[in-house]
Amino acid sequence: MLHANQISNVVSRVLWAIKKEHNSSIYAIIDTARAPIVYSRVAESKNQKVCLMIGEQARELAVVAPYLLRLHENDTLSQWLFEQGLGESWCIFAESAEPFIQLRNHFRSLLRVTDDTGKSLFFRYYDPRVLRVFFPTCDPEQLKMMFGPVLRYVVESETGNEVIEYSVTDQFKLVQNFIKLIN
Repeated sequence: MLHANQISNVVSRVLWAIKKEHNSSIYAIIDTARAPIVYSRVAESKNQKVCLMIGEQARELAVVAPYLLRLHENDTLSQWLFEQGLGESWCIFAESAEPFIQLRNHFRSLLRVTDDTGKSLFFRYYDPRVLRVFFPTCDPEQLKMMFGPVLRYVVESETGNEVIEYSVTDQFKLVQNFIKLIN
């Protein structure tokens, strides 16, 4: 059985191994509604960050809103997320070579979806439990919308013994790569 710091090292290698090839950045979309400590850590973090809610909604829901944060290899927030957050459904990770503001706009655009009756619904795509179920059901147009400027997503598995790396082909077919953390 691996200890938290060993899991952290494995996840860190997964997130930053490919990044160097793409001249990209790693981001976390963090769900502060999952636990009070999550919002506290996001608020005190020096990482570049933004609430994905806007206006009055951002002020009213600040402590339970989703946040986009740029991560850095071996920074304290990244280490904490890997060591304490895996298995808690606190966040998903994304890699992109695009500017922070473009990522912010992209992730904000995904917060609302319309159901078959035309009703607007809040979409918690940043919850790994939701994304794991949603991605395999997506058609190419939905994948194109979800990925936009994102090169890949990395989410914890249901068991927490592995992470799932999601990417798409040039024809927008989903590629899933399961990476074991614990034997």
